[in-house]
Amino acid sequence: MEAVPRNPVETELTVTSPEQMRELGLKLAKLLRAGDLVMLSGELGAGKTTLTRGLGEGLGVRGAVTSPTFVIARVHPSLGDGPPLVHVDAYRLGGGLDEMEDLDLDVSLPESVVVVEWGEGKVEELTDDRLHVQIHRAVGDTTDEVRHVTLTPVGERWAVADLSVLTA
Repeated sequence: MEAVPRNPVETELTVTSPEQMRELGLKLAKLLRAGDLVMLSGELGAGKTTLTRGLGEGLGVRGAVTSPTFVIARVHPSLGDGPPLVHVDAYRLGGGLDEMEDLDLDVSLPESVVVVEWGEGKVEELTDDRLHVQIHRAVGDTTDEVRHVTLTPVGERWAVADLSVLTA
């Protein structure tokens, strides 16, 4: 992975394989704690679920982390003393937080790490503190595995997080 400085708030990384995306998830998991909200954005097939699989592995949770597209949300309990992982795919949800209320994310958030794919415009009201991860990939007829990942910390919790450990 290669880091490209963009501005003092954002961290940009270049990921060249699905394995590196999973490894990024493993590294990011070390920074996560109960109450964290991670929003994942990117095209279909960009690697959001692969990143979340690495997060789940790094957090030591039970169950295979797969895309929750059709079930909307999955809870992966911790196998140890860490927080559970709540993995949400909001792709099929059209509305804002109103539609998300049935998932009780506001109840789960304090004791869990909540990862929401396609959450822009839908979950920002859950907390003032979140990490937005944008994954860009080449679109069209391509076998290009290169992904450009931009991590944007929002709020006090993430202002003090050392995202430079993700580039090591």
